[in-house]
Amino acid sequence: MTDWLIYGANGYTGQLVAEEAVRRGHRPLLAGRSADKLKPLADRLGLDYAAVALDDTAQLERIVRSVKLVYHAAGPFIHTAEPVQRACLAAGVHYLDITGEIPVYQQAFRLDAAARERGVALLPGVGFDVVPSDCLLKYVADQLPDATHLAVVIDALNTSGSPNTSAGTAKSMLEMTARLGNVARRDGELVRIPFGRDARWFQFPYGRRYAMPAPWGDVEMAYHSTSVPNITAYLTFPPRLVRLFRLVGPLAQPAMKIDPLRAALGRMIERNLPGPSEAARASGRSWVWAQAYNARGERREAWLETVEAYRFTAEAGLRAVERVLDGSYRGTLTPASAFGADFALDVPTTRRYDTMPPAV
Repeated sequence: MTDWLIYGANGYTGQLVAEEAVRRGHRPLLAGRSADKLKPLADRLGLDYAAVALDDTAQLERIVRSVKLVYHAAGPFIHTAEPVQRACLAAGVHYLDITGEIPVYQQAFRLDAAARERGVALLPGVGFDVVPSDCLLKYVADQLPDATHLAVVIDALNTSGSPNTSAGTAKSMLEMTARLGNVARRDGELVRIPFGRDARWFQFPYGRRYAMPAPWGDVEMAYHSTSVPNITAYLTFPPRLVRLFRLVGPLAQPAMKIDPLRAALGRMIERNLPGPSEAARASGRSWVWAQAYNARGERREAWLETVEAYRFTAEAGLRAVERVLDGSYRGTLTPASAFGADFALDVPTTRRYDTMPPAV
């Protein structure tokens, strides 16, 4: 039965999700802008497809009305999420996506009342952005109910070796840099901080990793999951790259606002970032560390180890789809507020540690 669709199915992550869906016995409708790009995937997987542009409101809503849930995988979501969300609301259909873009999360929460009224769920970020970190932050925050600060470090999208970031992810980061710059949450508000500031070393089982604050989605999503007012998200980078961020950071956001430059960078990204290989997805591991602390200096921390980030996105996303289709979810939700802090553990081989695990 085709009771849900994947929009952006021909993209790097969309294809992974479609393949995982078929493995789990689903038959989603494949959708996107280009029939020429959708047809080969549909033929290979034995699925139906529909081509529709996001600015064709009537056609988009007609296709959305044919299903119960839309899984949106076509970024940058800053440009694509709102028309799909509004089509879902008009049709009374659940909406899930894999964005890590803070403005998209904010837009979804502005539609919370409308989603509740329509009896549907809006659930952005059901992939590696931000399921593991959102669940781990809720886990440590629940152990310290009066926590005032949260910190999370993500070691997944490493910058060394062969390309392990897809073009869609990189272009989304580009668009968010242009829109927001670098942000953290302070006293309940998002505040801009310079790129490279407050970078430091963090200990993982396999050694130390250097990380700097970054505009990861948890500075928005974990606030809704936990209500903790101060949140900093860190991404790991080589120290030399952090030094470069410090030098060029003040120019990055103004430069990214220049449309021709941003477009040129987008084309370069398309040519040079094919995403992780099948072998990398099969063998890679990703790690997240989270800590909560309160005004008295009490701390709770935990580590999460899971599969490679894009593989995690496909596997977690399918589990989110199944839960929403089988449940009674309403309004705008985060992964952890919808499914609980243990949801990330549903992905096979994912492990959570309350103390530093043995060296690997």
